[in-house]
Amino acid sequence: MSRTAVIAGQGALAPAVAAALDDPLVMALEGHPPSIPAQPFRLERLVPMLDHLIGHGVAQVVFAGAVRRPRLDAELFDARTATLVPRILGAMQSGDDAALRELIAIFEEWGLPVVGVDAILPDLVPGPGVLAGQPSDADRRDADRAAAILQATGPLDIGQGCVVVQGLCLAVETLPGTAAMLEFAAAHRALRPDPAGARGVFYKAPKAGQDRRIDLPALGPDSVEQAARAGLAGIAWQAGGVILLDRAATIAAADRAGLFLWARG
Repeated sequence: MSRTAVIAGQGALAPAVAAALDDPLVMALEGHPPSIPAQPFRLERLVPMLDHLIGHGVAQVVFAGAVRRPRLDAELFDARTATLVPRILGAMQSGDDAALRELIAIFEEWGLPVVGVDAILPDLVPGPGVLAGQPSDADRRDADRAAAILQATGPLDIGQGCVVVQGLCLAVETLPGTAAMLEFAAAHRALRPDPAGARGVFYKAPKAGQDRRIDLPALGPDSVEQAARAGLAGIAWQAGGVILLDRAATIAAADRAGLFLWARG
């Protein structure tokens, strides 16, 4: 029987995906352990790992969870993976999106198609609609502005989130990640031009042109708590382009905090 391999990162996504599969083979980059049991591998021995997947009946691969780019040790490359070094290093130097595209290409050259999380758990990627609260007209304008900012920065491979307050960009997600961005927004919440005006919106979307089979942005209860600490009015995201983890708990957290949740179509 064919199997699905889960390349597991950190966070709640990998456990959810693995639980939805029958007999998954769970792998994880060494040094980046997920919260579920996984066989470790190193990128320097990528080809033996691909052979391992094929030898264990894997027919498709899904990437699930957050992974920091690894530090590579030149002495650990096996002979076959070493032939891929120019491709791997060149892609990593071009940014996260380029690196992930090259990784997908290598997997598929070995006959291992990569599928998106939504192919396994489509309900994790909500379609258009308001899930909690109700964004005001000012909030909708802030979300529109945030979407335009991410559309512009996407080709630069910077990040998948930003915070807009009263039409002004307060923070953009960069290498430190979403939590760091929202901590920055919390520390600078007093910069709102009108203290009595709109409180601002945290917006998430995939990078323009990114391959949506891998590294879709994700939101969950922690995102709501972080946005609440930043004093924001709510969270909006691109409908069909963002994973919503633990929907019931996320909606409940938003209701408690008085934040809206909006999958923007």
